[in-house]
Parts: sequence; structure tokens; C-alpha cells
Amino acid sequence: MEKFVPYEKLSKKAKKEIDEQKRGDWDGVNPVTKIIEENPKAYKRKPKHPNRSDDWE
Repeated sequence: MEKFVPYEKLSKKAKKEIDEQKRGDWDGVNPVTKIIEENPKAYKRKPKHPNRSDDWE
């Protein structure tokens, strides 16, 4: 029986092995090329009226 060692105290090599075992599989899907359909309620960072002046001159 192996002695219990907390994750924080493990070597980098041991942590890497544990992390690789926990990691899931993408089943052949490339996450970089995956396109997510836009949600109409999603937050938009672009201003609604980019040429509008808020100075109220």
C-alpha cells in the first residue's frame, strides 16, 4: 500500500500523471475550430451606436 501524499506536495512529474488521467477526451472534435452558435441574449462588447457623441454639446 502506497503512502498518501497530498497533491500540493507531489513532484511535477507525479502531478502531470494524475492530471493526464483526470483529463477528458474530445472524441475527435478539434476545440479550436469548433463554432458555437450565437446566443441573441449574449453580452455584446461593441457599442450600439459607435459614431454617436455623448458630449451633449
